[in-house]
Amino acid sequence: MHTAERLTKIPPYLFMQLRNKINAARAQGVDVVSLAIGDPVDPTPQPVIDALCRAAQDAENHRYPTDEEWGMLAFREAVARWYARRYGVSLDAKKEVVALIGSKEGCHHFALGVINPGDLVLVTDPGYPGYKPSIWFVGAEPYPVPMKPENAFLPKFEDIPTDIAKRATAFYLNYPNNPTGAVANRAFLAELVEFAKSNEIAVCYDNPYSEVVFGIERLSFLGTPGAKEVGVELNSLSKPYNMTGWRIGMACGNADIVKAIATSKANTDSGVFNAIQYAGVEALDRCDDFIGTMLDVYAARRNKVIAALRDLGWTYEPPKGTFYLWVPVPKGFTSASFCEFMFEQCAVVIAPGAAYGVNGEGFVRFSLTVEEHRLDEALRRMRASLPRLEFS
Repeated sequence: MHTAERLTKIPPYLFMQLRNKINAARAQGVDVVSLAIGDPVDPTPQPVIDALCRAAQDAENHRYPTDEEWGMLAFREAVARWYARRYGVSLDAKKEVVALIGSKEGCHHFALGVINPGDLVLVTDPGYPGYKPSIWFVGAEPYPVPMKPENAFLPKFEDIPTDIAKRATAFYLNYPNNPTGAVANRAFLAELVEFAKSNEIAVCYDNPYSEVVFGIERLSFLGTPGAKEVGVELNSLSKPYNMTGWRIGMACGNADIVKAIATSKANTDSGVFNAIQYAGVEALDRCDDFIGTMLDVYAARRNKVIAALRDLGWTYEPPKGTFYLWVPVPKGFTSASFCEFMFEQCAVVIAPGAAYGVNGEGFVRFSLTVEEHRLDEALRRMRASLPRLEFS
């Protein structure tokens, strides 16, 4: 029996590797603290849980989801209201919004709906590891666009070779950025729209961290003039409402691309459970205050980690987005070897930057999605077990 050749291009999924490492160590009795995986441990807002329970009691919702190709209209209308309220973006709920089983699957359906075999697709490097497999699955080829610290981890459009820009048919990018925490501003988004227009490139702007910013303006790509002409924005309820396991999100923007995503989904899955969509409506319409509460929590955790890093020798000023810290490794280490060093010295797991692309080498990622007492324990171990570190 043989399996598909396309699978040979796909490396082991980073987060499964990390989970396996953590589980193996814990099975041997090691008290591991994981600061590697971005999965909020804080509870989902109670009104959202209550809405789920009410909807689950209705037998009508036990059937195939309503309007399974696009998602129920009530949810899509709530998405449109949320975008109007939070970002000043106007969306036609019937034509410019489709419900997703989380934004991750939107990356995949964008590829199926937009990209052809043999196409060249731009993807930021370092970047979220899920983009490249979606590109490979459709028989296309990813082209890494470097994101460098001296450019605030934003791609420089003028550095993309002209022949590559003309050949490319799509561009995956993500701000606030996983893994770097970098944020885009209005000027950058305007450049992105112009670059996409001039090169006839479809943009997949993955924006699930749109609400997780500290002291700066939150932005939607769709708020940029001309954005709907060139692309879509993916978003999710996972990060703003601590709903990672609920698997509900949305693709919004260009009507043709949204329809292509809906067509791909209609031939792949049967949509999001109605009760979860009703819970999503509750979150989007009535839980804005919860976002502010969680931002305060993440800001406090962020400050704790930054203080510990500085005590250990880092001179580090983090970007203003996401619940991650993208930290340079000390002198004498690679990203992987420093992660091993942290594990051996402290039983603390962090994510190696090289796993996010070749331009991620030299960095590691700390996640703030951990219980307060476990974060405190990780930082106590680091202060107790690590020497004062040197940097080039």
